Amino acid sequence: FDTIVASGPNSAMPHHGADDRVIEDGDLVTIDFGAHLRGFNSDCTRTYVVGAANDFAKEIYDVVLRAQKAGVAASVPGAKLADVDAACRDIISAAGYGDYFVHSTGHGVGLDVHEAPFAAQTGKGELAAGMTLTIEPGIYVPGKGGVRIEDTLIITDGAPKIITAATKELTELPA
Repeated sequence: FDTIVASGPNSAMPHHGADDRVIEDGDLVTIDFGAHLRGFNSDCTRTYVVGAANDFAKEIYDVVLRAQKAGVAASVPGAKLADVDAACRDIISAAGYGDYFVHSTGHGVGLDVHEAPFAAQTGKGELAAGMTLTIEPGIYVPGKGGVRIEDTLIITDGAPKIITAATKELTELPA
């Protein structure tokens, strides 16, 4: 899939396409990328801040990070896919941003970048050991910006194994 790099107000569009906007100091910058190796795919999203994060960026980043960690913790064998989605969605809604979480929580990754299982409000079925699943909650406020944090997990008999190595803590990049 095409890499997504969305900055400033464009970061409020989950699947923003390339354009000629110049990244500016204070922008939230969301990067969604992956790789393809020996027939298999990967998927990862991180959001960074260029320069110092303002209060809005800090707030929504914190909410999404808490939601993302809750979704990871909920991703155990036997968990209903709708419940994994709810683990993320409930935190975002409680913070007042429920209307700005506009996609599902996650999907399987393997031969296709987006495949079963699907962690969504309408998700059917349960997780089982050996499955892959992304956990990628987001907040997207039109005109202001957005944050998405995505890890790819392997569901194990215990806690899920996160195979995404990039830090998910708020990172401020030099302007």
